Amino acid sequence: MASSNDNKSTEGGFQDGNSDPNDEETNELCPGFKDVDAFVKYGLGAVLSATKASAGLPQAGDDYDFYRSFPGFQEFCESQGDKLLHLMSQIMQHHGCRSHMRDRNKLTGLEERFDLVVDSNDTILERAGILLDEADGVNRSQQPVMPAGFQPPKIVVSSWNRKGSGSGSRPETFRLLHAKNVARPQLKFKEKVDNSNTPFIPKIFIKPNATKPLPSYFTNKQIRKERPEDLDVPAALADFIHQQRTQEHVEDMFAHPYQYELDHFTTPENLLSKPEVQMYKPMAETKCSFIDTLEDLVALNEKLCKLSEFAVDLEHHSYRSFLGLTCLMQISTREEDFIIDTLELRSEMYILNEAFTDPATVKVFHGADSDIEWLQKDFGLYVVNLFDTHQASRALNLARHSLDHLLKHFCNVDSDKRYQLADWRIRPLPDEMVQYARTDTHYLLYIYDSMRAQLLEFHHGQPGLLQSVWNKSKDISLKKYLKPIFTEESYLELQRKQKKSFNTQQLTAFRLLFAWRDKLARQEDESTGYVLPTHMMSKISEELPKEPQGIIACCNPVPPLVRQQVNELHLLVQQAREMPLLKAEIAAQKNKGLTPIKKSDVKLFGPHDTSRVHESDLPHFSSDGKLNNLPVKQGILFSEDDHKMDVDIQKIKVLTAPAKITLFELETKSDQTSLSVAHMKASRIIESFENPFRMYLPPSDVHINKNAKFDPSSKIFEISKRWKLQSIEQQHKELEAKRKAKEEAKEQAKKERNKAKQSYQESLQNVATVRQQAADSLKGGGKKRERVASEVGESTPKPSKKLMKSADKPQKTEPPSQESFTPFDYSQSDLSVFAGRQFLSFVQQKGSKGQKSNFGAGNRSMSYMAGKSER
Repeated sequence: MASSNDNKSTEGGFQDGNSDPNDEETNELCPGFKDVDAFVKYGLGAVLSATKASAGLPQAGDDYDFYRSFPGFQEFCESQGDKLLHLMSQIMQHHGCRSHMRDRNKLTGLEERFDLVVDSNDTILERAGILLDEADGVNRSQQPVMPAGFQPPKIVVSSWNRKGSGSGSRPETFRLLHAKNVARPQLKFKEKVDNSNTPFIPKIFIKPNATKPLPSYFTNKQIRKERPEDLDVPAALADFIHQQRTQEHVEDMFAHPYQYELDHFTTPENLLSKPEVQMYKPMAETKCSFIDTLEDLVALNEKLCKLSEFAVDLEHHSYRSFLGLTCLMQISTREEDFIIDTLELRSEMYILNEAFTDPATVKVFHGADSDIEWLQKDFGLYVVNLFDTHQASRALNLARHSLDHLLKHFCNVDSDKRYQLADWRIRPLPDEMVQYARTDTHYLLYIYDSMRAQLLEFHHGQPGLLQSVWNKSKDISLKKYLKPIFTEESYLELQRKQKKSFNTQQLTAFRLLFAWRDKLARQEDESTGYVLPTHMMSKISEELPKEPQGIIACCNPVPPLVRQQVNELHLLVQQAREMPLLKAEIAAQKNKGLTPIKKSDVKLFGPHDTSRVHESDLPHFSSDGKLNNLPVKQGILFSEDDHKMDVDIQKIKVLTAPAKITLFELETKSDQTSLSVAHMKASRIIESFENPFRMYLPPSDVHINKNAKFDPSSKIFEISKRWKLQSIEQQHKELEAKRKAKEEAKEQAKKERNKAKQSYQESLQNVATVRQQAADSLKGGGKKRERVASEVGESTPKPSKKLMKSADKPQKTEPPSQESFTPFDYSQSDLSVFAGRQFLSFVQQKGSKGQKSNFGAGNRSMSYMAGKSER
């Protein structure tokens, strides 16, 4: 079927070719194809057929190995493989890529060929993308127009500098034009920049359009030159010294000079009525003047005083200056534009106060919050009768309130923001930057008229909404510039913004680095971001490097001043590492500074909560939830503090919860009989609680915060120290008690042994010995001796171990004989009786009745008693 279809198509093609060969030759794109579509279809079909053929080949594995064993299949695969490599080499040569596909090593040939194919594919696809972009009308090779004499800046593509100009257009990238070798304009200023850590004093010394005159303190600015001894003192401090010397009374030397005029300013009626919108002139037809001399500035001031409104904008630079520099001022009227070089005319800009403070002239700004402060800081200029288009945009509830949106909304102008981050200290200014500066004010007066009309229409012709915009603008003109003042707690606000939990060492490092950065920035007149950016300072404080190289490693790129003074920074880090390591607590709250520290509204105190206030600051509450001023026994830590507490708790008739270290034990010992039933029930419930932290607390149920016991300035350190002394003393007492107990036990055992010995000796006094028995036998008859012998035998105790162990048991002995005892006189006795066995036979004859046991007992008694008698 496929072959028949091919034959039909070829026959039809031949017929068509034979019918009109001339048209085919003229219309063919390439030999055999009429147009691009035909070539694409043919190529797609070839690719599909090749894909199907490749899918029909044996897969890698057992099938391929089986077919590979046949020589014919092997030769076919090698020949086709060489053809494919040759075709691939030709394609790569056509695109200018490396094409040596066949001359490769057998070991690494496969990997090298694969790398060549990957590189070639990348090159081919990149060229295809470029051609498609050119077909769409996008030329990538076009370079942006840059000022002559400047290198093209690097384009940083990020989320903050990408602008979406519309749904169908490509995002626009902002460009940061910076100058590396710009001379510092601060060196040319007639009056040095005051970076001292003192409050800002207004620079004004002439007050045009004044309703209330300027105090004489400000008018006599030359007094400082007459005091050469104060030349080295900062300006603000010298003013304070002069005030103390002359006893000069100044109502408020830091007040707004035009406070009185602005408070009594009322918006004219013509500004609250519907205006006549005047169309702006095209920028190409508007004259632009560059003001850089005093004569031109005076002429400009005269022109502005004759106008009823003009637009103002400023260009500021803050990276290479501590307080920042106002580098350019743009002023636009209905007829022309003016660009003022404020770096060159910095000390003469006060001349414009005559026009800026004229209440009959409207000054139109957009977002004047920062502009008002910059005018006061650098030039001593103040604004009366201000209209802020940003406040008007908020009142109209526009989608966005930026100047770009207003230009697009009212004037249908797309502002070029490529140079909004440029370094405006560059002199001479490139034409592109001048055009950008003109755009900010050229259309602003037309926007001012349009917004006034819309504000009236939005409020149905009533001037209430428009009046609110004028009032908000007047509040902005009342703003005062405040210098950044360094205090001991200035770092805390910046540290909170980092949202990182620092321990005492890291917090100390952050505080020291913050102070070092502020001091160096004031000395060198550089911004704190230039000296040491905040994220680098936080990184150094968090890591606490042990070596100077570690500080360098925390900064990328390394700021120049950090590289110069890395050794000083290393000393600061070492000083921070020597601090006691505690948990993440704000240690600076111990010292009272200028910045108020907010205390927590929830005032609870527990053994594991160190972020709350001390228990002495806690109010005492009664059972009904009201403040109770009755005397309450405070929580005490040690027993020696008991004598200080002279409050009688028994007098308290309510159930109170005094401030205690422990959470679950209350030491309120009130009389149970005097309490009500509810109070007694509550007391029993509270007493039934068992402290779950008892196993972690010291034996005396006192918990001491171990986090702050190494900080000498904390109260916990003192408490911990006293607790250590008390615990050591308690250990000594316990050891002494144990030693005394052992000694008492030894003495008691000794007494018991002596008592047992004494009782035993007393029991032996009534026991008749053998010799006494023999003497009794000689005196009396045989019966008597037999009776006595039996009695003695019966009464003779057997010494046992029980008698030695315990002497408390009474010894059963015969009562002593009633006859008086007389010692036997052995000198008159016949000792022959004891010779040989005669004595033994005599004894056996006398004690024939049951004498075996008694003799044995007597024998033992005789031997035992002999030993005892010696002892």
